[in-house]
Amino acid sequence: MLVAAATCPHPPLLLPGVDPGEGADLAQLRAACLAAVSGLANAAPDLLVVVGGSPQVGPFPAEASGSLAAYGVDLRVGAGTPTLPLSLTVGRWLVDEAAPEVPRLLFGVAVDEEAARCANLGAGLADRADRVALLVMGDGSARRSVKGPGYLDERAAPFDDEVERALSGADHEALLRLDCTLADALLVAGRAPWQVLAGAARAGAGAWQASVTQAAAPFGVSYLVASWMRG
Repeated sequence: MLVAAATCPHPPLLLPGVDPGEGADLAQLRAACLAAVSGLANAAPDLLVVVGGSPQVGPFPAEASGSLAAYGVDLRVGAGTPTLPLSLTVGRWLVDEAAPEVPRLLFGVAVDEEAARCANLGAGLADRADRVALLVMGDGSARRSVKGPGYLDERAAPFDDEVERALSGADHEALLRLDCTLADALLVAGRAPWQVLAGAARAGAGAWQASVTQAAAPFGVSYLVASWMRG
């Protein structure tokens, strides 16, 4: 059963040393992400599942590594040949830093996966142990400003606001209702992982306590950090 969850973005800049000129906003974002993952460890899960967008759908080996070489940075997370996509590379780093002793599963989901399939994947992940925690990696729209990767789209802020409301209220049904076509147009990397969370959160007893600790778009990309704990 899912007992706790956190959502974090996965920009390469989240890892220390990637941007030598990083400012306070980035440091605050990193601190919020590490605090959210520490909260998952405090929930005493039997298994911590890291979910992120990936060309490979399904589990990766627990020892799988990732690299930021594709982003022009000579930085590796883990040992061995890098196989993890960006989302799980950043997710693994967060777990290594904030919850290194918790058994983990790294799980990829296609960024264009349909909502019903995401929900089914989430339900299956929630059944993998008596106490499961999810770390859900995903950015919001990359079209929040003219400097964003996708330039400015006026629909981006309302979409991200909708996601923030769903995360702050632990509203899994609202996450499942997100418009997949619009999410694709707005370059939203987190839509499918968030819907995996929604499927995992549907089952089980107890109300959710939820909060959003970071919501910003400093580089034209929406970054949301949230925590869910089952009461």
